[in-house]
Amino acid sequence: MTARNTLPLALLGSTALALVMPTATHAAGFVEDAKVTLGLRNYYFNRNFLNHSGPSVQGSDQGQAAEWTQSFILDARSGFTQGTVGFGLDVLGLYAVKLDGGKGSINSGLLPVHGTGNDRHAPDDYGRTAVAAKARLSKTELKVGEWFAVLPILRADDGRALPQTFQGAQITSSEIDGLNLYGGQFWKNSQRNDASREDMSFNGIEGDDFNFGGGEYRFNGNNTMVGAWHARLEDVYQQSFLQLTHSQPVGDWVLGANLGYFNGKEEGAAKAGNLENKVYQGSLSAKTGNNTFMVAYQRLSGDTKFLRIDGSSGGTLVNDGFTASFDAPEERSWQVRHDYNFAGLGIPGLTLMNRYTSGSNIHTGGRTDAEEWARESELAYTIQEGGLKNLSIRWRNSNVRRDVGQDAHENRLIINYPLSIL
Repeated sequence: MTARNTLPLALLGSTALALVMPTATHAAGFVEDAKVTLGLRNYYFNRNFLNHSGPSVQGSDQGQAAEWTQSFILDARSGFTQGTVGFGLDVLGLYAVKLDGGKGSINSGLLPVHGTGNDRHAPDDYGRTAVAAKARLSKTELKVGEWFAVLPILRADDGRALPQTFQGAQITSSEIDGLNLYGGQFWKNSQRNDASREDMSFNGIEGDDFNFGGGEYRFNGNNTMVGAWHARLEDVYQQSFLQLTHSQPVGDWVLGANLGYFNGKEEGAAKAGNLENKVYQGSLSAKTGNNTFMVAYQRLSGDTKFLRIDGSSGGTLVNDGFTASFDAPEERSWQVRHDYNFAGLGIPGLTLMNRYTSGSNIHTGGRTDAEEWARESELAYTIQEGGLKNLSIRWRNSNVRRDVGQDAHENRLIINYPLSIL
């Protein structure tokens, strides 16, 4: 399906909910609980490659990846029809237009890459429609279709022009207070810069379905959470994850902890070969007034990098950042971070984040002692009132240096404006 053929379908799918709602007068919950928003996302990305060669484009080394897009993200979610079993429908209409970016600056992740060899280029636009049906009985919900799924063992990436989505089925149950149970299967993957739907894969190796199950229990006034998950990309890998989070007020401070452990290996026919990966990680935070401080440590062991579906986010890792996840084989990394809210200086809506992450003991490229580091900053402002209320502007600036791999200096400017339609 081409991007130009996808646009009319996206617009049609995105308005389907609005067409259904006026005729469903018998289903007050379906209509009254519906929410429709249009997200306008303007994204400029510029990554300059330093010291090492960048990607090869038109027979020469690429000096930078630089593109600029305007995205339209229509998110329409119905409520549930009345009755013992309620039914609903969720629709995502996704469309992005290229504002700037030539053959010599592709591969920013904002746009797909079409063609081969010297003809590789970014299209003028692309998009897709994601539709999911849902049903609810008591406090248990079944969802079937395609959507932006965020789970500890499978996190869709929303770090570029359009979000990644997965196609599958998921059941979520909250029948017991404090306990959420999850289970399901995904069979297709639409990456953030792709209008198509591909089989679930790891490192380009396609598996069968991605099956998962898990649970999270919150107690102690919701201050403490214990989670356990297991996932299998059939015939490729299997992975388990244990997590403990805690938040504790102490006087004028709020202290936090996030501890986690991943254990992964090959599964079934082992199409990607023998795999071995473990991750031990933890972060500690302290918030007082308008300041938040955090330190984190992450250690990998085994011959394999962190196991995750192609294109998905590494956000469950405590040292995942804008430019790197510090998830190479045997890598050990630590992070220091500071966040400041300028509301304390009379400027509500303005925030600043700075972090530094350093990784060592990397086993890659024939080395067992490679190192890398990243310095990342984000200055963000959200308009608090008036006609442009909730419009946000974010400037992200970062540097990454590696013994083995690509050094880079990067700037991103992201403007988001959410319009509430219903």
